[in-house]
Amino acid sequence: MKLLIYLLAFVSLPLLAQEAIQPKDYTIEQFYENTRIAGGYFSPDEDKLLVSSDKSGIFNLFEIDISNAEMQQITNSKEDSYFAIDYVPNSENMLYSADKGGNEINHIYLLEENGNSRDLTPGENEKAQFAGWNKDKSGFYYISNKRNPQFFDLYEMDMQSLESEMIYKNEENLTVEDISHNGHLLALSKSIKTSENKLFLYDLQTKEMTELSAKAAQYSASGFDKNDEHFYYITNAGQEFKSLIEYNIETKKSNNLFETNWDVMYSYLSENDKYRVIGINEDGKNSLIINNTQTGEEVDLPDMQNEDIVAVNISDSEELMRLTIGTAKAPNNLYVYDFSSGDLKKLTNTLNPEIDAEDLVSAEVIRYKSFDGLEIPAIYYKPHQASENNKVPALVWVHGGPGGQSRIGYSALIQYLVNQGYAILAVNNRGSSGYGKTFFRMDDKKHGDEDLKDCIWGKKWLQDQEYIDADKIGIIGGSYGGYMTMAAMTFAPDEFEAGVNIFGVTNWLRTLKSIPPYWEAFREALYEEMGDPVKDSIALYNKSPLFHADQVKNPVMVLQGANDPRVLQVESDEIVAALKENDVPVEYIVFEDEGHGFIKKENEIKAYRQIREFLDKYLKEEE
Repeated sequence: MKLLIYLLAFVSLPLLAQEAIQPKDYTIEQFYENTRIAGGYFSPDEDKLLVSSDKSGIFNLFEIDISNAEMQQITNSKEDSYFAIDYVPNSENMLYSADKGGNEINHIYLLEENGNSRDLTPGENEKAQFAGWNKDKSGFYYISNKRNPQFFDLYEMDMQSLESEMIYKNEENLTVEDISHNGHLLALSKSIKTSENKLFLYDLQTKEMTELSAKAAQYSASGFDKNDEHFYYITNAGQEFKSLIEYNIETKKSNNLFETNWDVMYSYLSENDKYRVIGINEDGKNSLIINNTQTGEEVDLPDMQNEDIVAVNISDSEELMRLTIGTAKAPNNLYVYDFSSGDLKKLTNTLNPEIDAEDLVSAEVIRYKSFDGLEIPAIYYKPHQASENNKVPALVWVHGGPGGQSRIGYSALIQYLVNQGYAILAVNNRGSSGYGKTFFRMDDKKHGDEDLKDCIWGKKWLQDQEYIDADKIGIIGGSYGGYMTMAAMTFAPDEFEAGVNIFGVTNWLRTLKSIPPYWEAFREALYEEMGDPVKDSIALYNKSPLFHADQVKNPVMVLQGANDPRVLQVESDEIVAALKENDVPVEYIVFEDEGHGFIKKENEIKAYRQIREFLDKYLKEEE
């Protein structure tokens, strides 16, 4: 049977190669008539969901009535995006998070039923993050760096008085990952490398610190059971992939609760421990398992056909479950599932009705061999109109990180460019997460070298496809992917016909010296991977495109947020000036109200339209 399938596929290839479908041509404005939705928190009576949506142009708070799927806008911010945290227990009040202009200094706000909003963490440079409700739901925990910009302490805020109390003073450069239901135990971690950290349980009453990280590996907290008898964590200690571990707090013994041949990304228990949710990073997409802990049986999740269940949230009653459903062809949608009846209700339609999903393309996982024979995974998007008789230009897409991962899911920019006739290969170069710890560590202190070669060999894979114009291939990426774009244009100047650098690093010496103070707990680990700007200054100089800009030959586009705290605007200013001085065609756009990434639709529309125009000019127009 396998031989027959292979022969049928082989015989049909020439026919498929000749046939191409001409999809409807959509504008970038039409793609941004789509709606993005995040969150989905049940109201205390479980008849509504609290979500964040950019339906208004930027993210605001909305409520969705579960009975009729009607969506009501709650906040009306025009400048800064608001992201839902949760309903305040036993009330209609809400908590949300927001920063200013993308500066990443997030505050926690209380929105009352009467519409009044109050900043609960008002320190000018205070960065705060919600860390969960306390046991009786009378208040919540949060971490804040208001005492010291470099360190995050743990606080508890009372919802009646709105006064907070520090319950853990962080003086050892640790990260608070979790807190037990009774408030006595903290899960703390300490970064060693980006691929290694230590994990501890700290007793706030006895001051006893217990290390759980016996081996050099990655560890992350994954919650406590309802009675605080067990603590759960995820680790790849002694193995390639991450598994879920159960730790008995009294006996101090551990057992492996769940493992597979992919990374366990997260796991948690529902309100009364009836269900355990396990999220798995399975070859670039989410795979979910939900177990009924009372029966030991796996919950039979609804069949979503060609869509994936990206995430879930189980209500406090454990009767309802919000499902976030994703596909490469549309932004995520929300559904609610009733455990007892098995009923599934769709609450949102995020795809612009003017867009036919069949005109968009599915994402395909492919693998190719790199320069040294290493197999590189990638996510591939082939335009409908591509054929041997209609060769199309292509782009190598590089994710952020450096330890990020391109995953199957919706991207407005990717679908827009593919709709305009660009094939896109989203490379998961060595150093990407999700493919085992050996693969993850392979780019340490080799950035802009072996990982760049993986991208170049991705280009070669594209050139081998008979429907690709082998002479019209560019490279594009954001953040670390922006660095990789500039590294490609600088250190391999003949490989790519054009490059698009979105918020990318070009001077590692400056970037590593100027990282935000609140990254202090991660700073040494970052230096271990990337290099120390003092000790490794020569190596960092050599891999920084800014200092070698005279090698760039082909056109470059640079996009930058003026409020970016990670990659300062001066970095992009300088690389653009250097390229202009060497008569390299360069286009530069600065967004005054963005940080490290886009948050406003109007800015994304402007940016992505100009990216397409730039690529059309250099990858489509005849020379």
